[in-house]
Amino acid sequence: MTSVLVVDDQDLIRAGLVALIHAAPGLEVAGQAADGLTAVALAATLQPDVVLMDIRMPGLDGVAATSRILGGTRTRILVLTTFDLDEYVYAALRNGASGFLLKDISPERLIQAIHTTAAGDTIFAPSVTRRLIEAYTHTGASTGVPSVLAALTGRELEVLRLVATGRSNADIAADLTLGEATVKTHLNRLMAKLGLSSRAQAVVTAYESGLVVPGAL
Repeated sequence: MTSVLVVDDQDLIRAGLVALIHAAPGLEVAGQAADGLTAVALAATLQPDVVLMDIRMPGLDGVAATSRILGGTRTRILVLTTFDLDEYVYAALRNGASGFLLKDISPERLIQAIHTTAAGDTIFAPSVTRRLIEAYTHTGASTGVPSVLAALTGRELEVLRLVATGRSNADIAADLTLGEATVKTHLNRLMAKLGLSSRAQAVVTAYESGLVVPGAL
């Protein structure tokens, strides 16, 4: 059973999300919060598998709450937003959120996204992610290996570069003539070396380091 903490400052939206999750097979509501500070406290106490995190809230917003939660738990964060090209969403991904959803998503897709996030996978289209990251990343091409990535092996750099293009593990395995399990191992190792907590955060790092250049894909 996947436990979900629902965070939204609008009572009606929060109640609708709670009701939807209650009715979904394989999901349970761990708790609910109307602000970021309460979300951080509940996440630490309840240790939910997934937090549905509203991004714009008074007081402690979803970006800051995401950073605090991921600093102390293994919970995955799924951001809820009204606009896909949103600097707050970019900041949340940079801080380790696993992905984001627009608030007009269908109930069926929302439930599937929660299950997918809990399993450790991404749930947003690569094209949308690239548009978001390219909108808020301004860096030039790197000469050689960027210093922040110096700890990575050549193969790990290849995997990171392909992850940043939106390729799945299966696609990367085919491109590099590797087993899918081997690709996953390389990805896990490079994320550990760089202190990253999500695939989305790895994509942001690839752009910000200059390994991948905005507009080049």
